[in-house]
Amino acid sequence: MSEIREETVRIYTGPILMAEALVGRLEEIGIVPIVRDDQQNAIMFGSGSNYSDQIRVFVREDELVRAQPIADAFIAEIEE
Repeated sequence: MSEIREETVRIYTGPILMAEALVGRLEEIGIVPIVRDDQQNAIMFGSGSNYSDQIRVFVREDELVRAQPIADAFIAEIEE
């Protein structure tokens, strides 16, 4: 049995609405990112920690070359 291990790279951390917008752009070019919401996890598992505005977006390492320019342009737009 072969063991295939795909690494992921975080390309964005921020508010959920911005993360969803970035996910939409990535999906338009065929990349399905991984979204991690630690606030929701904290609520579900009873943690008292506050992770608001900490939605993280990850892509597979092999998709980073295509995803990074999209993420960079998106971040530049929202910082204007």
